[in-house]
Amino acid sequence: MDRIYIEKLKVFAHHGVMEEETINGQEFYIDCEIFLDITKAAAEDDLNKTINYAQVSNFIYQYATEHTFKLIETLSDRLCKEIIKNFGRVKEAKITVYKPNAPITFDNSDEPMSFENVSVNCKRGRHRAFLSIGSNMGDSKAILEDAIKTIDEDQYCKVISQSEFIVTKPYGDVAQDDFINSAIEIETVYEPYELLRFLNEVELKFGRERKIHWGPRTLDLDIVFYDDVVINDRDLNIPHIDMQNREFVLKPLCEIGANKIHPVFKKTVRRMYDELLSR
Repeated sequence: MDRIYIEKLKVFAHHGVMEEETINGQEFYIDCEIFLDITKAAAEDDLNKTINYAQVSNFIYQYATEHTFKLIETLSDRLCKEIIKNFGRVKEAKITVYKPNAPITFDNSDEPMSFENVSVNCKRGRHRAFLSIGSNMGDSKAILEDAIKTIDEDQYCKVISQSEFIVTKPYGDVAQDDFINSAIEIETVYEPYELLRFLNEVELKFGRERKIHWGPRTLDLDIVFYDDVVINDRDLNIPHIDMQNREFVLKPLCEIGANKIHPVFKKTVRRMYDELLSR
């Protein structure tokens, strides 16, 4: 992608762990790198087809001076996300926050160390994810509709497409009611673990309790795909583990992402679904 640079934007702000930093403030410098497609703007020589860097500069200045964070890590992360959220043409944003007057001293001493700068660099972008959603407690259809609305209304998520609702038998050996399932495609600025935390919060909002493995639940939200990322650890598995054997995942997913290729199996969703039906 093409890029627009804003370098060493000077701001006087009140970020820091120490009380005197938040009270007295200090100078910070901010680099911003915006990733986008400028081909139409260049071809037509039209500012409306690109990003106005003056507007971005003013946005950064206002945000950095109106908010207070303990960490420049937080400032960098939030600036990236807010730029992507507020400037629709931006695909990715990279922010570096410099803190030249950071209070760094020698151990057990008030004597300041000599250094040129302390900085934190952060890069965030727009990602596509597919989610499997289900419920078999309460008014399941209404719960799913409200959960989808909650996700779409979040500042860092947008629902792109949704499958029809289907009724499926429970997966596993726990006796329980049938499920209503669906799949949605979202655009999100959240990184994978941030998205997981957000979805867990939505589940809790709708009364999800994790008491029985594969048991009944008011709301189940699972990340099936996140771009082409592969993660396998105790807390998160992407792509969704064992999805190739789960009709309640594959059938609705075929409606909105039939040609999505599994990054490990190298098969489309449609092919995995057809193979499952043929067994």
